[in-house]
Amino acid sequence: MPFVNGRRRVGCDAGFRVWAGMGAAFTREKIRVCLKNREKGLWVMKHIAISILGAATLGLMASAASATTLDTVKAKGFIQCGVSTGLAGFSAPDDKGDWQGIDADFCRAVAAAVFGDGTKVKFTPLSAKERFTALQSGEVDILSRNTTWTINRDTALGLNFVGTTYYDGQGFMINAKKLPGVNSALQLSGAAVCVQSGTTTELNLADYFKANKMEYNPVVFEKLEEVNAAYDAGRCDVYTTDQSGLYGIRLTLGAPADHVVLPEIISKEPLGPAVRQGDDQWYHIVKWTYFALLDAEELGITKANVDEMKNSASPEIKRVLGQEADTKIGTDLGVSNDWVVNIVKATGNYGEMFDRNVGSGSPLKIARGINALWTKGGLQYAPPIR
Repeated sequence: MPFVNGRRRVGCDAGFRVWAGMGAAFTREKIRVCLKNREKGLWVMKHIAISILGAATLGLMASAASATTLDTVKAKGFIQCGVSTGLAGFSAPDDKGDWQGIDADFCRAVAAAVFGDGTKVKFTPLSAKERFTALQSGEVDILSRNTTWTINRDTALGLNFVGTTYYDGQGFMINAKKLPGVNSALQLSGAAVCVQSGTTTELNLADYFKANKMEYNPVVFEKLEEVNAAYDAGRCDVYTTDQSGLYGIRLTLGAPADHVVLPEIISKEPLGPAVRQGDDQWYHIVKWTYFALLDAEELGITKANVDEMKNSASPEIKRVLGQEADTKIGTDLGVSNDWVVNIVKATGNYGEMFDRNVGSGSPLKIARGINALWTKGGLQYAPPIR
């Protein structure tokens, strides 16, 4: 702030020099005012600098965020798929180390949509505890791991479920030789129950026994293989998880024929793949891969006849297979226009995936039931591709 020295206005810097030489012209009070204003100036300059640095940092963050999942996947040349540590029919390595199951095949279908090649995928086995962190952190691009779709996971965990690839429900399995006469879960009061931690299974178990005024002793493990081993060794009376999983686990036990899956279904377990929130394009690609598998089955497009079906006179089939004139359906999605052809060639349609992995063509022999198409009395239904 300038001050008057006689008739001349003297700025602070000049005032210091005047005061040093003249003393009276620049009082101590004026010096204090100058110092105070100088500190204010430094504060302003400091915070302007912080704002500039902050803006630069935000710019860098925005630049990083603009690298979409599709960009990242294309740059590395494969999709990283989070799967279970080994659940027959859903995701488990075979004797050659190749991952098999409906969840593994779904990731192959997405790879086929993106790259035109269903082999462009790598699998990361994850425990129930690890799975969400792996997706949130970007360690995996898709979580396709027999995971139940819930409101908490859709909101608090920041996930987007793309659909329900398998409608399931929680059940119970017992060793019938050790528990003769037990044919209902309502007879299990006082039982020791093996369950995996960090799952909706654990919560449903507590709700079911409380609602039915029964006692139980939970035997809890983090890893699936630990639960399997404990049950097979007789450390608990009952095994509880999704009913489809019980059928698969039973095949791995020392004496499968001794074990019975009880009839009660105590929960809704819509199992499906999930992606991170905040990347709509990737969400749409993964979601419409699921719908394409269903639409292909409904239209009778199979792995064996997909090339032949490209010559179909049906406008709907031509549109789905990218044969419609001037189509942009695939490119608008971010993939090629023959993306559905590539998916079906890699994995077959949804029905083929189901039968091969968990249905009539698999050791599990699970009936389609509510996982049938809507046209056959099931819940599987896809919006039209048009």
